[in-house]
Amino acid sequence: MRLALFQPDIPQNLGAALRLGACLGVPVDVIEPCGFPLSDRAVRRAAMDYAARAEVVRHPGWADFIAARCGRIVLFTTRGAEPFHQFRFAPDDILLFGRESAGAPEAVHAAADARLLIPLVAYARSLNVVAAAAMALGEALRQTNGFPTPAGTG
Repeated sequence: MRLALFQPDIPQNLGAALRLGACLGVPVDVIEPCGFPLSDRAVRRAAMDYAARAEVVRHPGWADFIAARCGRIVLFTTRGAEPFHQFRFAPDDILLFGRESAGAPEAVHAAADARLLIPLVAYARSLNVVAAAAMALGEALRQTNGFPTPAGTG
């Protein structure tokens, strides 16, 4: 299981995604360019003390990410047709989330193996990207029995 962010706009969201990945043992792919200067120092600052524990793979662009992928691309989008909780996740899925400001472009939609949505009430546009990622990753890990063993339980 992997978490991927397409051209993130907000460094704090990247930091929260890195913390989420570090805490659940899930690698995070960052597909550049980002909407902010992305340096190793910036990543460490955004992820606070979890940066050293996060497994981060940076891809200079979409084509580089596609060339390196090793699983189904499961895109979370407000234009998705299938609710995420009805989808059957696999252990090698890549959960992909678009830009906070613009979502994912048509080329990303076309390359996705699945396009899922998180059902919201009628007046809501979307969730924060990391809140959506946490919901999706939680369901995917639940289905695949991929949660880490809690500390102290063996």
